Amino acid sequence: MSKIDYRTQTTLITGASAGLGAEFARGFAERGSNLVLVARRADRLETLADELSAKHKITVTVVPFDLTVPAAGEALAKEVARRGITVTSLVNNAGFGTHAPFRQDDPERMQQEIGLNVSSLVDVTRAFIDQLTGVLVNVASTLGYQPWPNAAVYGATKAFVLSFTEALWQESRGTGLRVLAISPGPTRTEFFDALGSDDMARGVPKQTPRQVVTTALRALDRRNPPPSVVSGTFNWVGTLVSRFTTRRVTALAFGAMTQWQMGSSRSGH
Repeated sequence: MSKIDYRTQTTLITGASAGLGAEFARGFAERGSNLVLVARRADRLETLADELSAKHKITVTVVPFDLTVPAAGEALAKEVARRGITVTSLVNNAGFGTHAPFRQDDPERMQQEIGLNVSSLVDVTRAFIDQLTGVLVNVASTLGYQPWPNAAVYGATKAFVLSFTEALWQESRGTGLRVLAISPGPTRTEFFDALGSDDMARGVPKQTPRQVVTTALRALDRRNPPPSVVSGTFNWVGTLVSRFTTRRVTALAFGAMTQWQMGSSRSGH
């Protein structure tokens, strides 16, 4: 498979206003790709667009858009087409997590989480996939490899993203489209602010957004890119637990880790 010339690409990135989305925008801009930045916060998108267009001499289009609306993919595709833009690469980064025992989690918030992390990702992918010639990157998570008590819904949504993307990787073989699921572990972004807790990452080293994006881009640069990659050696080792133990042991192990993290939080350590 030949290497991608990103200077011929127009990459749409969801959740591009901060964190991994903004870092993906910087990574693709450095390689010469034009960009379509999608998120709800228009002011942040405009600031990032000004930075990248001036620094890299690329075209950056800002599309303020709420991906939680029904039929988000079709609506977004129509808006992009209305602006005369053909998207050739796609990064599905938008998403959020909730952290609470399932019985205590807010039902409406959980439905929004499933809608954005799963339904919108599938909808946007379906709306654009027929015109993609470069890359399709879906942001999963190391929590997609194992159950994580108190983040049951979030982990399940990322397991879906991982399985979905790996299936698309196989379906896209021979088309020239490179498909990748990138699974970060704890990362220094606004994720934990939105989560309302950093208990999930207590005692675990955090990567920077740049490290995660670099991992993804290096995987895409390979002659035969893999369907998925875990960012960070520590995180990769963590995913091995679910591969070499029973599902029962895995659930109990991560349940014990969750209890330790929450106990450590309450004790101030």
